[in-house]
Amino acid sequence: MAGKSSADLQYHHTRLVLKYAVISRLVLISLIVLWRSLLSPYDTSASINPSCLSNTTSIIGLFSGSNSYLKSDSPPVLLPRLASVIEDSIVWDSVYFVRIAQCGYEYEQNYAFFPLIPICISLLSRTVFAPLIPFIGQRAVLGLSGYVLNNFAFVLASFYLYRLSAIILKDSEVALRATILFCLNPASIFYSSIYTESIYALCSIGGLYYLMRGSNNIATLWLALTGFARSNGVLNAGYICFQTMHRSYKAAFVRKSAGGTLLVLLSGALRSLFIISPFIAFQAYGYYNMCLGGTSDETRPWCKARLPLLYNYIQSRYWGVGFLKYFQVKQIPNFVLASPILSLALCTIIHYVKLWPEVFVSLGFRESSLNKESAASSMPLGRSAGSKSVGFPSENRSDAGQGDSLRRRKPAVREENYVVQPSEDEASENPGLKPIILVPFILHLVFMVATAFFVMHVQVSTRFLSASPPLYWFGSYVMASPRLSKRWGYIIWTYCAAYILLGSLLFSNFYPFT
Repeated sequence: MAGKSSADLQYHHTRLVLKYAVISRLVLISLIVLWRSLLSPYDTSASINPSCLSNTTSIIGLFSGSNSYLKSDSPPVLLPRLASVIEDSIVWDSVYFVRIAQCGYEYEQNYAFFPLIPICISLLSRTVFAPLIPFIGQRAVLGLSGYVLNNFAFVLASFYLYRLSAIILKDSEVALRATILFCLNPASIFYSSIYTESIYALCSIGGLYYLMRGSNNIATLWLALTGFARSNGVLNAGYICFQTMHRSYKAAFVRKSAGGTLLVLLSGALRSLFIISPFIAFQAYGYYNMCLGGTSDETRPWCKARLPLLYNYIQSRYWGVGFLKYFQVKQIPNFVLASPILSLALCTIIHYVKLWPEVFVSLGFRESSLNKESAASSMPLGRSAGSKSVGFPSENRSDAGQGDSLRRRKPAVREENYVVQPSEDEASENPGLKPIILVPFILHLVFMVATAFFVMHVQVSTRFLSASPPLYWFGSYVMASPRLSKRWGYIIWTYCAAYILLGSLLFSNFYPFT
């Protein structure tokens, strides 16, 4: 690699990322097929598919006004064995997503599952995979659409994670190592199943990549899609809030511009509201259907609440989710199952906070007291001592040339075409390292860890935290750091391999995993 230019190295690493992402998905699918062929599923009810309720509309029918396309009672198919294999593989939450795509939101508990996945599945089944319906049937086509969608989304998420990591870490080798770790993450089984992990990772990591590049409008759109995929997508508005907080401070106290401050605050507020609006819209949709448009004479208790949040009620009523509700003796095995990812997350948080405590305590308003050399030598991001500082891109920075260069599909992409360069103000303030860039990532991870441990079903932590980039940045550092024993790297790889094997074995056969 020594003789390669930066552009060639980036191109080579991008190809490696795509290669590892595709191979990892093929391995996961092969494991699923293997375990399904060797073992009998614990629950054989996955293929049961009763007729849709007459008063509901398929998720795609919400937009087309027609429900005639997706119906449960389909004629005999030409390849029944293949159809059976696909339908039997639809397990756990996948059953809900496929059912919603087919029949819409029939029951109250269905509103725990957000509409982005069902909408995408329905669109694919009506277009790309529609010719397969006579061969394997409508439900199998919906399942196949979900599998193709999520595995393709995972490959794209891996690509964006590498690009995001290259921007922040300023070291393509470390970025590559972190992305390979993501390709083999312990929640891999969910990224190849009909779950929200792949779509959420793609939208969140892709949105953060564009945010770091300064493409704020594109970033806002991508981050808003995370709110259509999962409830915790609203937390991504925190990145915009953090950016707005620092820009408004500079506008008010550095540039002393009242008009500029007001413009920054207004822009940040609108972007944040746009990101959380999908969650609000979906709650309003559920309220209309269940409280106003329902046919039942009995009003649901959550409809009478001052703030009628359907999602909170469903999680508590049907899944027993709530603060400290999972702290029971019988749940100790689930805490043990989640302990590796929680330990890794805590180590990630502690490590970065200990490196720059004054930066994290002050939310980035205080400069790190570390000098340039010590920061470079102790920093777990693999950056060289001469690398340039990175902060949130300046509001008035022009990136039209960068966008044009990215849109032209050249065989090699120069690093400076997509790495965020510091503004003149930032460069004059501190020409060295700016750890402020990590603050919102770590704050986001802290909130996610606390929620997973104290509120949620703790075993879900493995997949709930799996889309957090700092985990892979820290893991990449641990595996390559000369200061740490190599055994820690082996432990991380062993943990990932064990959970991939265990997850593909248990999850695919309808046994509880996470």
